[in-house]
Amino acid sequence: MLQLREGATPRLLCTAAQQKGAGSEEENGTRRPEATAAEKVSAEEKTHLEEQLKEITDKYKRALADTENLRQRSQKMVNDAKLYGIQGFCKDLLEVADVLEKATQSVPEEQVSSDNPHLKNLYDGLVMTEVQIQKVFSKHGLVKLDPVGQKFDPYEHEALFHTPAEGKEPGTVAMVTKVGYKLHGRTLRPALVSVVKAL
Repeated sequence: MLQLREGATPRLLCTAAQQKGAGSEEENGTRRPEATAAEKVSAEEKTHLEEQLKEITDKYKRALADTENLRQRSQKMVNDAKLYGIQGFCKDLLEVADVLEKATQSVPEEQVSSDNPHLKNLYDGLVMTEVQIQKVFSKHGLVKLDPVGQKFDPYEHEALFHTPAEGKEPGTVAMVTKVGYKLHGRTLRPALVSVVKAL
């Protein structure tokens, strides 16, 4: 057993008590200045990084939205090109349909029913061709506009003149000079009309 000399103070063999005493300074609120400065810097850096992350996330979301909008617009343009790509060709064919219609209307009925078989065959051929071209038009979404008696619509009709007409409501179509056409709901050629005016 170890004995102490007289007047000697006991020495601690363990340093745990010393370490505990050193730590008590921090617990008492007397931290070292370098530790608080480092914590401030790291807190500012954390705030800065959070702001950067928020900004980058916002930019990423905007870029995604822009890309989606562009994709949808492009898809709509492709669909419109498929639907209305034949627009120029249809406009040219409308003139042919007009000529056929005029040809069938110009032949008097009594001449068709007469004894002339050649005229009857020619007339029947023109009528069949006109019917066939209208079938082809409707198959491809081209619809005829013959708006007699309908309300005047500036998106579908072009008014050439006003006509006073008894018994007809003002603002309605009195007569069609040239029929119009719509391609898949879009007016390709407006109908040329006369509109009833108030008496």
